[in-house]
Amino acid sequence: MKLAYFDCFAGAGGDMIVGALIDAGCDFQALQAAIGRLSLPGVTVRADRVRRGGIGSVKFSVEAAGEQPERHLSDILALVAAAGLGEPVTGQVGRIFKRLAEAEAKVHRIDVEEVHFHEVGAADSIVDIVAACCALHLLGIERVLCSPITVGSGTIECAHGTLPVPSPATAELLIGAKTAPAQLQGEVTTPTAAAVLTTLADDLRPLPAMQIQAVGYGAGSRESQAMPNVLRVYVGEESDEGQADSLIELSANIDDCTGEMIGSAVEKLLALGCADAWAAPVFMKRSRPAWTLSALVSPGDLDAAERLIFAETTTFGIRRRTVERSKLERRFETVETAYGPIRIKVGSRGGETISASPEFADCLSAAGAHHVSVKEVMAAAAAAFRREQK
Repeated sequence: MKLAYFDCFAGAGGDMIVGALIDAGCDFQALQAAIGRLSLPGVTVRADRVRRGGIGSVKFSVEAAGEQPERHLSDILALVAAAGLGEPVTGQVGRIFKRLAEAEAKVHRIDVEEVHFHEVGAADSIVDIVAACCALHLLGIERVLCSPITVGSGTIECAHGTLPVPSPATAELLIGAKTAPAQLQGEVTTPTAAAVLTTLADDLRPLPAMQIQAVGYGAGSRESQAMPNVLRVYVGEESDEGQADSLIELSANIDDCTGEMIGSAVEKLLALGCADAWAAPVFMKRSRPAWTLSALVSPGDLDAAERLIFAETTTFGIRRRTVERSKLERRFETVETAYGPIRIKVGSRGGETISASPEFADCLSAAGAHHVSVKEVMAAAAAAFRREQK
């Protein structure tokens, strides 16, 4: 599995994420072409080779001629949808901006649709987020990990006046994430970078076991005497030892919800992007039958998952705990059967195939088309896979 690991030892900015990925090998001309599809008037991009603290790096810059309008979330989502960037880019960009809007709305105690994107709605931030997602796609990145994020200290000046570091929006985006000690003065991690990294990264932890293929450095705008103002990214193949991550397990005991409401909540949690969601029957006080609703979420999806559980159920409290999990390396192979092509999900460790399961959705569709049972199609797919492995 191809992995990008962001090392935020000096913080991160949206432009630094893009610069690091370009330095690691992303085709800048292809990235320019993708950004051009946004149809932002007067907007151009550059990638310059610079040095920060003696380290050669790429400074990604966005230049906008003329005044850019303030935009709401719906404006930005429409702009991105119209660009036709495809998946997973469009979906990733949408998730990042929705999290930004939710963070701003919570800070200002307003509805998400009322949020005016100032700094993060400007053309440079839109381009930074779109370019980061496009660059990951162009590099073929299948998984993103990140170090604990350095946030800095002190105060900053912005459209709302003098604010503490991290800014309220950045602090909101970092809920559930791991941060590093604030040894640097000023804002070293921006809301844009916090949104990108906490949304796309499966986990925030030390460098995993991986076969490194490239290292890239993205430059920030300022030169720092304390530490090189760069963001480092490692690109390579994750080793079997790296098939582990940390997630947050949410759970709530609920004795006054119908089964339909619980089932709907599980479906919506899965649609949100939770790694898993489930419900189990339990008995509570006074021997009342109830449900335990649970979900496994990444730190970036924690707030959204908790909001969903509170909105969709009657619970007044949610427990949370950090859990570690080991995973098989996963890939899909397609086999030909008498019922058509069926995908097989293959799990391996150390190069050895441990598990192989026919994709149920494919089997169900093929069974309906050929008027046979699902188990018959699954058996045929499993047999075809075994034959190909001999």
